Amino acid sequence: MRNMTVEAIAAAVDGKLENAGKCDLTKEATSVVIDSRLMEEGGIFVATKGERVDGHTFIERVFELGALAVICERLPAKPSGPCIVVDDSFVAIRKLAAYYRSQMSLKIVGIVGSVGKTSTKEIVASVLGAHYEVLRTEGNFNNEVGVPLTIFKIRDAHEVAVVEMGISDFGEMDRLGQIVRPDIVLFTNIGPCHLENLGDLDGVLRAKSEIIDRMNPNGILVINGQDEKLSLIDEKMAKGRRIIKYGKESKRDDVYASNIENLGLDGSRFTANFPDQSHYEMSVPLPGYHMVDNAIAAAAVGFLMGLNLEEIRRGMSTVEPLSGRGHIIHGQKYTILDDCYNANPRSMYAAVDTLGYAITRKVAILGDMFELGEETDKLHGEVGDYAAGCGIDSLIFVGSLAKHMYERARLHEGVEIRYYPNKELLLNALKDTTKEILRPGDTILIKASHGMGFSEVVEFLNS
Repeated sequence: MRNMTVEAIAAAVDGKLENAGKCDLTKEATSVVIDSRLMEEGGIFVATKGERVDGHTFIERVFELGALAVICERLPAKPSGPCIVVDDSFVAIRKLAAYYRSQMSLKIVGIVGSVGKTSTKEIVASVLGAHYEVLRTEGNFNNEVGVPLTIFKIRDAHEVAVVEMGISDFGEMDRLGQIVRPDIVLFTNIGPCHLENLGDLDGVLRAKSEIIDRMNPNGILVINGQDEKLSLIDEKMAKGRRIIKYGKESKRDDVYASNIENLGLDGSRFTANFPDQSHYEMSVPLPGYHMVDNAIAAAAVGFLMGLNLEEIRRGMSTVEPLSGRGHIIHGQKYTILDDCYNANPRSMYAAVDTLGYAITRKVAILGDMFELGEETDKLHGEVGDYAAGCGIDSLIFVGSLAKHMYERARLHEGVEIRYYPNKELLLNALKDTTKEILRPGDTILIKASHGMGFSEVVEFLNS
């Protein structure tokens, strides 16, 4: 890792170097980890204290595994190697990531928004990978711990990094921006997420837009031109940075998709139109009309990064969904739309729409959505109302908040509707073969906030 010596690390985190002994203070670290199980020879271990595990208890173990040094809040009685003592290990992680980022010359694309960040990140990385050596955020490591860990994985061979950034409160995006310093920022949309802290959609926009002040002064904003709140970002707000808008079927946007063809669960085909009047037929192999937004956004980034149209097409066609993110599982009994990693009203609507593409009997298992603030009950009810009107054959609502979905959905006639207060009761019902809740050949959508633990439902249905 470039310039990541023990001396430089101690200075970067404002830490006190203890027990340096005969350590080579000029040797560069090979990695930075917070999980002792990931320690490798010459790595840096940051001891953090979580709700269940205190990393300080593993300090001696990581030295046995070859750690170059440890960053910690408490100095062990008899440390076996150099320790950099700090007041707060989590703050130290952010400081160190910001320092390491400053040593790197590669371009970084930041992915920001309420819905679709992870899918968009995957498509952008896949597109850019057709031309560049790309590092991307793994899974959903998009918070104030995950983003630094992503930055620490950058190596000299990487030419571009695609970094997803997620927040739940004001100030978080500013802190992430100090670390990432993106050259391009892609905004997916502004939706009702984390309203308990952010208040309303204007608050969500303000919080997400904190990234603008931290990006490259000569950077580019890539914005969903059809999002009502994002349309408020103008030249003044961008502070002189270039703004590129993307969308569907709108020549007012700089990059837009036209001639959109629904391929069902196989995705969509469309024509991508670019600012230089060029256009090219492309396809994204992820189902759902909303995925065209993510795909055309990725095409815009590819265009700005100098890819030719064939490279953009090729990269987009190879993207694969992540588990829990619209992942289609073709099981022995059922086809499962595994979208259980997270949920908010907008993503619920999109997922239900995607289920509608199935040509089999359609079942939606929908659970609680968290962190929606004062309008939680109302927003859940609206999802139930929407789902009941979409031609789904069977609706199954699970959770205390999802009861509001159920109450609204049952006002519709001709829809098979069930409700279970919790996941355990749902699983018990599914295991009871006499109830015939599901049928062989069903296509089943599974969606809820991550805290509902619906991955267990996916695992059961795919067993």
